[in-house]
Amino acid sequence: MFAVYNGSVSDAPTDSGRGGSDRRPIWARPERGTRGPVPAHSRNAIVTAAVALADAEGLAAVSMRAIAAALGTSAGSLYRYLSSRDDLLDLMTDQVVGELQPYPEADGDWLDGMLLLARRQLALYQRHPWLLEVMHRTSGIGPQSLAWFDNCLRVLEPVPCAVTAKFEAIAMMTGLVSLFARSQTASPPFTFDGVDLAVYPHLAAAFTQPPAPTPQGDLFERTLRSLLAGLLVPEPPDRP
Repeated sequence: MFAVYNGSVSDAPTDSGRGGSDRRPIWARPERGTRGPVPAHSRNAIVTAAVALADAEGLAAVSMRAIAAALGTSAGSLYRYLSSRDDLLDLMTDQVVGELQPYPEADGDWLDGMLLLARRQLALYQRHPWLLEVMHRTSGIGPQSLAWFDNCLRVLEPVPCAVTAKFEAIAMMTGLVSLFARSQTASPPFTFDGVDLAVYPHLAAAFTQPPAPTPQGDLFERTLRSLLAGLLVPEPPDRP
């Protein structure tokens, strides 16, 4: 769901003495290394400080030095918990995805349930705009993201579709949510003010049409409902 940023943004050493040789996802590694003095901070405290910094100043402001300064320690001490900034971004992503809990009960219509999940997801991007920058990471999917995905499948349990169709629908829903989140943080929308539409007859004709009745629901809801309903078409019964 929220994983996967392709560029390397590591600003940490990668020697084996600091865990660089351990290729397991950060969630599968011990809280801290066994060498050196007992650290004064926890991995969770480091991640919480990093999230607060990203929320306040953007992802570019998140560095080991800046986080260490916020915690009143040295950057080197943080590498007892993390091998790289990539590890940190993974943990930050998974921590904020945990804010989607508690999940709503899967009562009533599954489409209503998915819409509620999508609205929560959109609100998450609004609280943490930097999440849009790290959602395409390839280093792994954390436990909170897996829990969210598992919950989506729970909501879709009543839908008589192949599981591959459900996976595709969840992925498309996440893509749609991120698209709306990006549009809300973009520059002011383009308008046709000052444009001579005489040379664009179809555009000109469109603007002369009488206004259509206002459709029910906002654009986000209408788009998501149409998308999911179109993707999750029940499988036809087996033919004899």
